[in-house]
Amino acid sequence: MSHFTSEDEALLQSMLRQLLQSVKEKITGAPSAECAEEILLHLEETDENFHNYEFVKYLRQYIKNTVGPVIEEETEKCTSAQSQGEISGYETLVQHLTKKACESKEYREMMHALKNVMMVVVESLINKFEEDRMHDKELASKAKKERQSGYYTDNCSDSDSSFNQSYAFMSQEQLQLLTEKLDPSQPKEVRQEALQTLCLAPASDILNSESWPSLSKHLTISLADPDATFSEKILRFYAKTFSSSPFNMTKEVYTSLARHLELYFLSEENSLHISAGLDVSNSDVNRLLKKVRLLNEYQKEAPSSWIRHPEKYMEEVVESTLSLLSLKHKPNHPASPDFLSPIHFLALLDIKAVWFKKWTHAYYSRRVVFRLLERKYKSLINAAVQQCLDYFEFCKAAVNKNSKVSDFSQQHYSDTQDFSYTGSELQYIYFVHSLCLLGRLLIYKEGQNLFPVQLKNKKATVSITDVLVLFVQLIYSSPSHPRTALPAHTENYSPESLVMEILQVFCDQTGCAAECLYTDTVIDALLHPVQSLLNGTEVYINCLETTLLDVADILARIAGSENGLSLLLYGENEKNAKDSPTAAHVLVQFTKKLLHDDISLLSGSEFMPVVKGAFIFVCRQMYRTCEGLQMLIPYGLHESIAEAWRKTSLLSERVPTPVTDADSTSSISQESKTSLLWEETLLDALLNFSTTPKGLFLLHSTDAMNDCVNFMFNSLSKKIQTNEYEDFGNRIIVTQMATTPMAAVALQNSGFVKALVTELWALLECGKDDLRITQPKSTPVDPIDQSCQKSFLFLVNLLTYPAVFELLSKRDIPDKPMYSFREVPTDVIDIIDRLIILNSEAKIHSLFNYEQSHIFGLRLLNVLCCELNTLLLLETQYKVSQVLLTAQEENVTETLEGQGVFIIDGLSVERNHVLVRINLIGGPQERILPLRELDKDSGLYPWPMFSSLPVPKCYLAEIPRKAESRQDKDLDKLLKLLRSPDKPTGWAEVCRKQFCKVMKTRPDSISGPILAELIEKFVSHLSESKTDCYFSTGSYKAMDADVKKENLSSVQQLGVEMTVRYGKYLNLLKEDAENGLCFVLKNCEEFLKQQQRTVVSSLCCLQEHCAGYDWFASSVFLIMSGDRERTLMFLQQFSHLLASAFLWLPRLHLSMHLPVTTVEYGIHPVYFCSAHHVEMLLKAELPLVCSAFHMSGFTPSQICLQWITQCFWNYMDWSEICHYIAICIFLGPDYQIYICISLFRHLQQDILKHTEARDLQVFLKEEALHGFRVSDYLDYMESLEELYRPMLLKDMKNIRTQNT
Repeated sequence: MSHFTSEDEALLQSMLRQLLQSVKEKITGAPSAECAEEILLHLEETDENFHNYEFVKYLRQYIKNTVGPVIEEETEKCTSAQSQGEISGYETLVQHLTKKACESKEYREMMHALKNVMMVVVESLINKFEEDRMHDKELASKAKKERQSGYYTDNCSDSDSSFNQSYAFMSQEQLQLLTEKLDPSQPKEVRQEALQTLCLAPASDILNSESWPSLSKHLTISLADPDATFSEKILRFYAKTFSSSPFNMTKEVYTSLARHLELYFLSEENSLHISAGLDVSNSDVNRLLKKVRLLNEYQKEAPSSWIRHPEKYMEEVVESTLSLLSLKHKPNHPASPDFLSPIHFLALLDIKAVWFKKWTHAYYSRRVVFRLLERKYKSLINAAVQQCLDYFEFCKAAVNKNSKVSDFSQQHYSDTQDFSYTGSELQYIYFVHSLCLLGRLLIYKEGQNLFPVQLKNKKATVSITDVLVLFVQLIYSSPSHPRTALPAHTENYSPESLVMEILQVFCDQTGCAAECLYTDTVIDALLHPVQSLLNGTEVYINCLETTLLDVADILARIAGSENGLSLLLYGENEKNAKDSPTAAHVLVQFTKKLLHDDISLLSGSEFMPVVKGAFIFVCRQMYRTCEGLQMLIPYGLHESIAEAWRKTSLLSERVPTPVTDADSTSSISQESKTSLLWEETLLDALLNFSTTPKGLFLLHSTDAMNDCVNFMFNSLSKKIQTNEYEDFGNRIIVTQMATTPMAAVALQNSGFVKALVTELWALLECGKDDLRITQPKSTPVDPIDQSCQKSFLFLVNLLTYPAVFELLSKRDIPDKPMYSFREVPTDVIDIIDRLIILNSEAKIHSLFNYEQSHIFGLRLLNVLCCELNTLLLLETQYKVSQVLLTAQEENVTETLEGQGVFIIDGLSVERNHVLVRINLIGGPQERILPLRELDKDSGLYPWPMFSSLPVPKCYLAEIPRKAESRQDKDLDKLLKLLRSPDKPTGWAEVCRKQFCKVMKTRPDSISGPILAELIEKFVSHLSESKTDCYFSTGSYKAMDADVKKENLSSVQQLGVEMTVRYGKYLNLLKEDAENGLCFVLKNCEEFLKQQQRTVVSSLCCLQEHCAGYDWFASSVFLIMSGDRERTLMFLQQFSHLLASAFLWLPRLHLSMHLPVTTVEYGIHPVYFCSAHHVEMLLKAELPLVCSAFHMSGFTPSQICLQWITQCFWNYMDWSEICHYIAICIFLGPDYQIYICISLFRHLQQDILKHTEARDLQVFLKEEALHGFRVSDYLDYMESLEELYRPMLLKDMKNIRTQNT
């Protein structure tokens, strides 16, 4: 493109003129020619539309075509040179390419050609400018002559350029004379001359004149003049008025035009009939269409301005429109049924009723439209409904005759242009317009109030539900096409696509629009083809696959909302029994049949995988919620999906290696792509089971865990590259997976943990490689910088005790003598080594940001140590406490006297906080944790630091002396019941009621020896009752010899020390209590070992007899005041009860009472049963809290498992822990779930606040449960029991047979 043609010169001239006109104001405002030149030179910097100018686009494309190949060639050379180290750096590369391009022969030729052509173009523009100036002089002289004849012409720049005519300003007398001349009784020549004058006058003068009412009448009548040029001029006057006058004036013109059309359609000369069709090329029809089009254009533009004017003006426009569109011949008129009405013409020009959409968009106009429709023009709605019904009947009749319905929506895609419409096509266009109008109408409450409607030929009224059912029936009763059948550039006017648009809008709305869709009748209509295929009945549908895809799309959208999901699961009258199965049951059955290829009508279809995927997605919308999963579990959908995945996986492995033949390669490639896509769809479906605890348990049973995690990691990696990582769903899946050992190992093996650690290190230490440093990075002011906050929260979510145990158990930290700056951590053990245990100069010097990075590590350690089992593991393996004490000891000032004082800095304050948390056990009123800030008044750090144990006593609150217990009749009655040797029928229930009474009136009395006696007597009785015993255990005789501390594992030894220290603080234990607790723990281990099975597994937790410390046994030991025989006897009796499975977690470790598969997964029933139901009840009882968890990417199940595992130690005061244990023993194990729900209710405001602050998981793990008393929520828990106990206890009792 080195030479320019004459066409190129003309094109450049027009584009340059457009550019100059666009910047005319900027140039003319310049004080000098030099300034104007400067403005043009810097136009790219000052003009935001610079790159949109056609001239600029043309030049850019020309340069790209000419110099582009040169740049590409040089880029390839530089790439190879870079790999050899010859060129480095982004800026160097750009400079090199620029230099080479400017020195090239192509660049020189391009500049020469451009210079020559632009000289020609500019010269032509200058000549044209001279011609225009001469023409202006001629116009000026003409204006002088016209002044002499009584008119004044103003050829000002603000006149309407589209007409390129002068305005004539006229007096009232002249306008009156003009009105008289336009009277229809005047001769034709007089009227034409007057009309010519009228077109030159400003529209505002005419519309404001006293003569306008008469003039308007004359114009309205003249519009029907047989002379086409005459009516054409009037239309031009109307068009100019619409474009240049305000709304309060143009509404007069609009109503005039509408009145003319109304009169025309009612007149005898109107001989248009639907059956005769419509020839658009006919001059009369064409003229009529122009009038309607002008009307329609104004309808679409008016809403942008009418809000600035009184409502009465808008009401006139709306009423005149509705009056015109409601127009019908009188019933006795012979052409009445075949009448081609104004709405047919409007539908031709605005088939999707855009005018109505715009009119109803704003409440200001919508209110008026719906009020007039209700009061005067309801016939318009009736006609629209009737038209939709007629079309449906037509389709149904054709289907019943086993014939294909003629599809009018596709008939105008041919290359030959057709200017005529048949009667059927006109009716179809009117049907589309009616469909779109009704779809818009029903979105609004006011529109819904117009229903039901009464049609002439129907006895019963037509309700909103009837209309929606009609819409749904149109999907599968009208002609449909495969989704690939339509050209990409065409708009699809098929009923199926139009109805889908309408229903999708309904689903995306909230409030009344969605509510009218959520009825059993509509759902049954949607499920009709599905139900027919399930039952094996004959299906008359033109394109079955497309219909099923549409149905699945709508159902998935419905299932995505709370109310819609409830409708699918339980039906319209929620949770009430129905004769027929709910939609959820039908959908899961159909999906299973699809997966097993049991639908004969779809066998062999190329769309089969797409249809399967669509219905799997509908089910996924259900099973990714707790309540939905609960309903779908009996169908074993996860097994069907897993089976389909295994088959697909095997097939994809067998795809033959492509050969050289091109055709076979392309076919194999397409086949493998389809297979891979289907495999990913199935993996994604399986992965989404893990959004709930029980769903994750089911995923374990499919043997697809590793593949699902790999798929998720690959998906996340792609999203990271496109900055779309903010996906709450995936964060929740990761959080759930981190709570189970097998999934945690899968996350490690997939590379997810490595990617997370590497990204964290880049943010903390390196910064991103792809960022150019144009200014120094700001120094962080927060302990954890905002850039690292997301990684920190991800680590907090990931490092639960099951995950920590699998990733760190029996692994030593590297502790290298030297660390390279380029040595990037890739594992959790590296994070502990490089950020937490900084016990050498080498580690400190390897950090670029030592203080920031170490504070990050200490904050992470602080959160991890809130989980007591994790604390014991880190302390026994890495001596974390001693490392921190040593660091504190070294962080003192040097003085001549010897002992210096602690240096108060960010690190020493963090270490002090962590040391207190690690070494002290206690609830909110028992342990005092030092703040991480200075005193606001004094500016000093008020908390004492220490570099050796024990912890200063100021960090422990004083235990209040117990008030002397007064005699309590209710408590005495309870004790009497328990001590009585007679146990009549219903004794346990009486005890429970009495216990509740005491808990509500005097909860503090249930403590100490009384509590010990209460639970001991109650459990003793239940363990003797066959109906109350859930587990059968053999007899066990305690070891006679004393068990020393050394006989226990290091974790248990440290746990014993912490328990005894806490017990002594509470004044519950004596000096020799350590041996007693060791005796209990060792005997419990031996006792439970008798009921354990041997499992071969690579999981670390399954290679230990007890993965973690026994916090429940320790709690019972404290309740029994250190009496080892009494504690052991209680635990043996308690082990028979169902409650022991959920309160005493080590009870079911490797237990033979659980299915072998459950044991092999390493998942405890507390997680897949209790925690699962906590999430389910939370959604129903506390929806705001549930949403907060979802927004945080955190799960209630994870924190609940942590609370329950350690018996709420460090979260509740001792008295509340005792009440938690007592309530669950007396009232049932389901109260464990109710207590968790009560806790979330208590914390609701804090949870919402910390969700906003984006630190919810840190708050829940670090903070004790301040102000929570179990007894305060007993009434609430009883209300939960009434609603949920049957379901919860049934599920809890099923843990022995839980194999799905």
